[in-house]
Amino acid sequence: MSARAPLVRAIEATKVYAGRDAPVHALEKVTFGVHASEFVSILGPSGCGKSTLLSLIAGLLPLSSGQIVIGDTVIRSPYTDVGIVFQRDVLLDWRTVLGNVMIQAEIRRLDRRAALARARELLVQVGLEGFEDRYPFELSGGMRQRVAICRALLHDPPILIMDEPFAALDALTREQMNLDLLELWEQRKKTVIFITHSIPEAVFLSDKVIVMTPRPGRIQETLTIDLPRPRTLAVRETPEFLAYTRQIVGLFKTAGVLRERSTAGEQVPR
Repeated sequence: MSARAPLVRAIEATKVYAGRDAPVHALEKVTFGVHASEFVSILGPSGCGKSTLLSLIAGLLPLSSGQIVIGDTVIRSPYTDVGIVFQRDVLLDWRTVLGNVMIQAEIRRLDRRAALARARELLVQVGLEGFEDRYPFELSGGMRQRVAICRALLHDPPILIMDEPFAALDALTREQMNLDLLELWEQRKKTVIFITHSIPEAVFLSDKVIVMTPRPGRIQETLTIDLPRPRTLAVRETPEFLAYTRQIVGLFKTAGVLRERSTAGEQVPR
């Protein structure tokens, strides 16, 4: 991958919001690249600008300075050739599963027959065959997020942006969604930029993990995850996996994000 130019590039991307009393520096000079078909996780504490960074990549927010480049396009407005999955599934309660997926086709004015065939194919791939006519209130949290992923992929975008999509799920469902997402990624080889607060999740899913500092968000370190694919849950028990998680924990201790306590209950400086 290193021999090819990245598909997505952030070049000294900086974002400052106008605050009530003073400007809020969300991101400061963030530079990184994501190659085509690469799975990259962005990991960092709350408030470090992770979601802001995704909005900048999608062109939903303007930069204060720096550049976002996708292919040969400098992003200055909403970039439509991307799929976005949010933390909440944002399904419309009055539309069926298939109807929610087809919203993408209606907005983009895609050929209806081709889009219907693709929507049904995607629903089969994520294990929702037979649920096409159900409504969101009839689905579990994991099933709702599967619908959201299908909706994001309907127009076959090369890039999939995911903003903590599994954060609200219970632990077992989240594990299964990780496995399902990897299977879908291996089949379709999308370029995925994935935000999470979970260190094991980031290591398990990714080719590369970008570790952010507290606000203003900067890149503390980028780790290449050299674990074999396809991955199963068994990889989490390997010394190599545990070494990556320990390394990231160490980075967060250095940044002051994680602080241990002594046996007497007092914080131990790190």
